[in-house]
Amino acid sequence: MILAFADEAQLDDFEAKLTNLAEGRSVTYQNIIYALDGLDHWRPEDRTGWALGREGFPDGDSILLDAELWPLARGNESDRLRRAFEQWAKERGGEIVDAVRQPYLTIFRLRCPQQLARELLRHRDVRTLDLPPRLGMETSLVFTPIQELNDVPSPPDQAPGIVVLDSGLAAGHPVIAPAVGDSQSFVAGASPADQHGHGTFVAGIALYDDVAACLQNRRFEPKLRLFSGRILNDQSAADPLLIENKVGQAVRYFREEYGCRVFNLSYGDLNKPYQGRHVSGLAVTLDALSRELGVLFVVPTGNLKGDEAGPSDWRGEYPGYLSAPSATLIDPAPALNALTVGSLARNELNPRWPGDPAYQPVARTDQPSPFTRHGPSVNDAIKPDLVDYGGNWMIDARTDGGLAAGRQGLGELSTNSSFATQNPFREDSGTSFSAPRVAHAAARILGEIPEAGVDLCRALLVAHASTPQACRDLLADDGTIRNVTGYGLVDRSALYRSVEDCVTLWAQESIEDRRHHFYEIPVPDEFWQGGRRNREITVSLAYRPPVRTTRIDYRAAGISFKLVQAESLNAVARRFNAAVARDSVEDISERDAGRRFTEQARSRGTVQASTWRFKQPSPSVRGSSWFVVVTRNDPAWGANLVREREPYALAVTLADRLAEQSRLHTLVKARLRTQLRARQTASRTRPNPGAR
Repeated sequence: MILAFADEAQLDDFEAKLTNLAEGRSVTYQNIIYALDGLDHWRPEDRTGWALGREGFPDGDSILLDAELWPLARGNESDRLRRAFEQWAKERGGEIVDAVRQPYLTIFRLRCPQQLARELLRHRDVRTLDLPPRLGMETSLVFTPIQELNDVPSPPDQAPGIVVLDSGLAAGHPVIAPAVGDSQSFVAGASPADQHGHGTFVAGIALYDDVAACLQNRRFEPKLRLFSGRILNDQSAADPLLIENKVGQAVRYFREEYGCRVFNLSYGDLNKPYQGRHVSGLAVTLDALSRELGVLFVVPTGNLKGDEAGPSDWRGEYPGYLSAPSATLIDPAPALNALTVGSLARNELNPRWPGDPAYQPVARTDQPSPFTRHGPSVNDAIKPDLVDYGGNWMIDARTDGGLAAGRQGLGELSTNSSFATQNPFREDSGTSFSAPRVAHAAARILGEIPEAGVDLCRALLVAHASTPQACRDLLADDGTIRNVTGYGLVDRSALYRSVEDCVTLWAQESIEDRRHHFYEIPVPDEFWQGGRRNREITVSLAYRPPVRTTRIDYRAAGISFKLVQAESLNAVARRFNAAVARDSVEDISERDAGRRFTEQARSRGTVQASTWRFKQPSPSVRGSSWFVVVTRNDPAWGANLVREREPYALAVTLADRLAEQSRLHTLVKARLRTQLRARQTASRTRPNPGAR
């Protein structure tokens, strides 16, 4: 069959169909495309797989590649085309290492010279060419005997607590026991012990963050105290009593008895997907408890299930199904005052059969996990707030692209509740295991900043988050990126304390309705100096308003921020105060050049952030002062629910990571000391209020 096109527009339309088909999407008249003998107009960039496009061909005389062929023929003709391709590759110095030969799937793993690698991108029958999976788990870590590990010390006396509300805890696990503060059951007739294993697995991550790294270093040193509240039964599900009541009992107990403020709740109700209307169920309970008790809940988005309810072709339809209506958040993920966490894939290589091309990961490293769910939450608030590593899945190409059965070696490592009779560690995948990483980071902040409230924890976490480039390359547009990954993955390098190339300033304040707070950012002149490079200012804000499910607004208070440049603080204050008098504050625009999240997008949530990137600062940018303006503007219906002064936390980071020998931290500290001395001098010389 030969296709002829009347004009370039028709050719473009046909090529668009080919692109959709190559990415696993359904197209009209695909039976005609499958009947074609060849595709001579398919370009090298169309054949370039995601990993190859991102990293390019590896160095070396001989490289390993996966070539997937077009399924353009059936039966004996298909076999003939495969043999022809193999012969063609061998004549050019290629070696077929392994292959998958299924009726509608052909993958060759080739070892080939650089010249052949480039020719493959122009071969008529090649659908995609990509790098094989590379990053995988060290399977030996799972079998690490306890005897090879250090004697685990107790956490410091003043270590903050972290509470895991789950299926209980195997409190005697050797790397957990020294850190356990208390373990209680809130399930009638059940002990605090973990009969399912989920709670112990989550607890290991909540306590240590990266269990695999601890195993590699053969060293476990807890920096937190661990508490466990059993709220789930032996099947890791809620029992007939309302889970809202059990969570409330558990939170009050650990808050009152031990002063705990960070609670990880890796739970999701598949019967309560968020449908874009009112927030309900456990999410409302968490929002109310967070405000009442001054606590932080960290929850997952929930998982897509790897069963008949999932996509028919997990790899072929990825990542499109991540944004489908069937993949929305599940309760309690829509909670606005909680931190909701989605999942990223870390591992992509099957450790048991690393050379078998039939085993293909659904996601590559730093892409969204194939089971993570998407937002937004109520009134289009950004959810999830963050993402972290929670595992990956793979397909077995020999079974029509179905998910590979059993443990796949692509998950995250943590503690095994059956350590006494099995291995002390195991691997698993799910958003349940990305959430405790964020909970760990939040609790660590409380240890580093004792005076910090939970709003500051939230503000600091999103201030240090960014979307991995792999997600940006994969997902279609900014809206999809935001709904799947939120503010991104937290960078721990400067989270707990400032470093020379990244400085964080923060404030905890309270504000009245229809008022502004003004903050000048102490940007050193050296920040703008030098050549073209990325410099970043990030602003984040968090607060916990009262909520009502009977209102579309849901939030009874509204606090937001703008980043503006001006000549002086007085000029900014005059501008905003005049706008208040005209009731037109929303008309004052903030800087939009180089901005990551618009004010409209971020202000719908109760934790908000945006980053401004400056590559080549203009004279106007260099000569201006920079201010953050925090504004409170409540809906009228919430007047009886809010406080006269609503508390909030603000964080600002300055980052100059590409500067040679950055001294940003030193320069900011010096500028702050100068400003403080100037204020003290002004205070000493100012006359008393009644003096003449």
